[in-house]
Amino acid sequence: MNLAVKDIRHNLGRFALTTVGVGLLLMIVMGMGGIYRGLIHEATLLVDRIGGDLWLVQGGTRGPFAEISRVPSSLEDRARAVPGVAMARRFVSHTIQREHRGRPLRIVVQGLSWPEDRGEWIPLVAGRALGQGHFEMIADRSLRLELGEKVRLGKDVFEVVGLTRGLVGSGGDGLGFFSVSDATSIQFDLPAEAYRLERQSRRARAEGQDIGRVQPWILDRAAGPAAGIPALSMSQVSAVILSLEPGASQAEVVRTFSTWPDVTVYSRQAQVDLMLSGMVDKARRQLGLFRALLVIISTIIMALILYTLTLDKIHDIAMLKLMGARNGVIGGLILQQALLIGALGYGLAYWLGTYAFPRFPRLVVIEPRDLAALAAIVLGISVLASAVGIAKALSVEPNKVLS
Repeated sequence: MNLAVKDIRHNLGRFALTTVGVGLLLMIVMGMGGIYRGLIHEATLLVDRIGGDLWLVQGGTRGPFAEISRVPSSLEDRARAVPGVAMARRFVSHTIQREHRGRPLRIVVQGLSWPEDRGEWIPLVAGRALGQGHFEMIADRSLRLELGEKVRLGKDVFEVVGLTRGLVGSGGDGLGFFSVSDATSIQFDLPAEAYRLERQSRRARAEGQDIGRVQPWILDRAAGPAAGIPALSMSQVSAVILSLEPGASQAEVVRTFSTWPDVTVYSRQAQVDLMLSGMVDKARRQLGLFRALLVIISTIIMALILYTLTLDKIHDIAMLKLMGARNGVIGGLILQQALLIGALGYGLAYWLGTYAFPRFPRLVVIEPRDLAALAAIVLGISVLASAVGIAKALSVEPNKVLS
């Protein structure tokens, strides 16, 4: 009979608790890697889903996923006139938090360039795409909104006409798709008193200038709605997304936009790289540090347990040596136990993870290459942890059996 199996049966309780403890640690290590993969997936999901070849953002900025970007909505029409551009779409994205049915509702508001973009590209699990330019929305399942439900955002009420699944922002909040005009009105919604104070402030500024005293009608215009003041700028969006014509040279189009001083142009991959090197980078490094610490802790725990198990059978090891057992047999006893603990712990971690990870509040993505890497790490941990017990076992003298 295998000595390792026989010894495990003799200390089954301790061996089982050790395996469970190591399995839970390895599950956390596995989950840390999965959370990191999930962060990358969520951060790049929107850019990949929207498509487009180039992004026009505010000049001197890194785009809406790295910082605030504001460009006039008329940029969409200017971009269409550039040779090689097949389609231009306005992009609006911002996060809001409201109260709905007595609970917080946090939405990443995503504007669709109506009527060119109605949301047909969105993978719906229920409902339809936007059918009109106002008061409709497509919501992700994570927002816990039902099809046909009415949601008040700002001064307007929006009906949920479509549901999707798995579309979240980089912070894990569900996406809500609106027309660009609705998304902009939600973003810049202010209380009625704020509008009144702004109009009074404009009138006061006009009264302090010569043109206001010479032409009193301007005072009435200044105190009215902002849309009635021609001098004010047009509405602004976060960016403009461009799709190029088949066969068009991206380098030539980028060169053209590079001469425009009010915008900065990025490729889709550049926008993804900026996102990953910005908001995701610190989280990646922090998760990597915790993962390394957990691997070290797992190694130490396994080494201590194996060392304790070795101390418990000092008398048995001395008897084996007195009977002529080779060092390889004794070392193999401890190494096999360590490998068995590692293998069973790894299997337990994977089994528990299949049930626990889908219930995490953030997406956990476990890839086969990560499982293979963790298996190699567990193998190294098992061998390294067994070294302490083997060293102690080999130092036992046969005459210990007499003490």
